[in-house]
Amino acid sequence: MIVALALLIWLYLFCLHGQFWNSGPELLPAVPLNFPDVDIIIPARDEAETIGPVIASLVNQDYAGNFRVILVDDNSTDGTAEKAGTHPRLTILTGKPKAQGWSGKLWALSQGVAASTAPILLFADADITHDPRHLSTLVSRLEAPRVEMVSEMVRLNCESWPEKFLIPAFIYFFQMLYPFARVNDPLSSVAAAAGGTVLIRREALERIGGLEAIKGALIDDVSLARKVKKHGPIYLGHSGLATSIRPYPHARDIWNMITRTAFTQLNYSAVVLAVTILGLALVWLVAPFEVVFGHGWRFFAGLAAFWLAVVSYFPTLTRYRVPKYFALALPLIALFYMAATVASAVNYWRGTGAQWKSRAYGGDAS
Repeated sequence: MIVALALLIWLYLFCLHGQFWNSGPELLPAVPLNFPDVDIIIPARDEAETIGPVIASLVNQDYAGNFRVILVDDNSTDGTAEKAGTHPRLTILTGKPKAQGWSGKLWALSQGVAASTAPILLFADADITHDPRHLSTLVSRLEAPRVEMVSEMVRLNCESWPEKFLIPAFIYFFQMLYPFARVNDPLSSVAAAAGGTVLIRREALERIGGLEAIKGALIDDVSLARKVKKHGPIYLGHSGLATSIRPYPHARDIWNMITRTAFTQLNYSAVVLAVTILGLALVWLVAPFEVVFGHGWRFFAGLAAFWLAVVSYFPTLTRYRVPKYFALALPLIALFYMAATVASAVNYWRGTGAQWKSRAYGGDAS
């Protein structure tokens, strides 16, 4: 009956799980009716390779209102601040040593927020370039229909073979975990954001107690979204106007990206980890096993479940211009992500915890 259960799960996921597979929505370029002041805050630690074009794309936004870019150089050792260049709209802050209990990114962001004055804040990563129309488009969506926060899953780099196999799946699994339609439904409790691009009202941030309310969070975008949505609607979509220029040329680069926070997502629980691995095996491995080894109704049930999985992956592959036959590799891709999740737990139990930019975090992100 295991294969029958797998088929029922896939029927639910495909038909009733917020159409997570639809790979939408995406904001089209737009111009807002009003142009409130905006402060764009970029936390950066050792981002010399990417920071130049990122800052250039932000200071040259086609936005009719007042805006400025605040770069918080978080104790970089590679000349990040110098590579950022100079511009009348650019302010560079030298970050203070990380305070106890704060994650590195949030500590840097908090310093940028303290130095800002605008009623609208844009948190953006130091490896994302922006189309000149992007800021106007984000503000337009913030205003109509009104929401407290707008976040976008930017287009990730997808050029190398490891990226083609693993990056679209990263987006696909995120959509499965947090169906965008449910995030955008004010009546749903599902909340999530993508940290690379977050436009938020200052009043909404202050309402939740500022960034200090989530200061230790390693998955800061989702934590922020959960806090904000308790007080008002939020929006999460895909971006056609922002692109990550950080490459992941090797499988180990993507492995490290996953292991950094996978166990954090499971609240550092061995029980949740075990249940998660069993659940993933049921969703991703049972159907292809029955396709290869099953007979009679088991074969057809496995084939139906596998077909639903493959077809549900097509829209994400199309978004990333990856051939649809890559969907046949989903079971192997899932095994990779499962192994990385287990490795994330092992790192935590060894005392390493999450590691990023030469910092190691334990369970309290201290």
